[in-house]
Amino acid sequence: MRPGPDWLPYFGPMLAFIGILSLGDYVGEGYDLPLMVARVLVPAALFLYFWTGGSYPELKNFQPGGGAVLDILVGLFVTAVWVAPFLIWKGLQPDAAEAFDPNSAGESNRALILGLRFAGFALVTPFIEELLVRSYLIRIVEVYNDDDADFRRIAIGTFGWMSFGVTLAWFTFTHVQWEWPVAFAAGLIYNLWLYKRKHIGSLILAHAATNASLFAWVVLSPDDLWFFL
Repeated sequence: MRPGPDWLPYFGPMLAFIGILSLGDYVGEGYDLPLMVARVLVPAALFLYFWTGGSYPELKNFQPGGGAVLDILVGLFVTAVWVAPFLIWKGLQPDAAEAFDPNSAGESNRALILGLRFAGFALVTPFIEELLVRSYLIRIVEVYNDDDADFRRIAIGTFGWMSFGVTLAWFTFTHVQWEWPVAFAAGLIYNLWLYKRKHIGSLILAHAATNASLFAWVVLSPDDLWFFL
């Protein structure tokens, strides 16, 4: 395992993503494509760096078997929960200014922008967010007050009221405000599924299924649903 603080492999990729996302508020026009590339490649590179160094032992020995189908079905159910309120009650939809623009780097780069967005949304985010929230945070909360605060002594999927509440709140409030109700519901389902499956790989798979199906829904829908991305 690489030397350094225990939290760095879990927070590092997410902080890099947030930093690059924030950078977009300060640079001029014409940087949409480079920033999109960086938002995918930098967190992914950090994740791979820590993973190859042995920083994520909880990713080992994942043998989903037939359970993978259930993981994917849970992910698809979360997609339905996430989307349904905004389709039923159109007034809940946010202002169009918040929507993702696949033509932000010009129509000629539309396919590239969509490909990068899919890679970040459905391939990178499930790893870095689940490792942070439902592997690190959910366990460190249980030992933060101990002299020997080794979060890895807590088995993945161990229930605790404190960790349950903290991770549910974290997952909810780290999304934008209009997403809070559906993020709360999604976080609740993901947490309960973690307690059932007891391997972070199942949550990564479920989260990837959610994001991939949501992406497909937005791209293929005749309605203007780009705000979901």
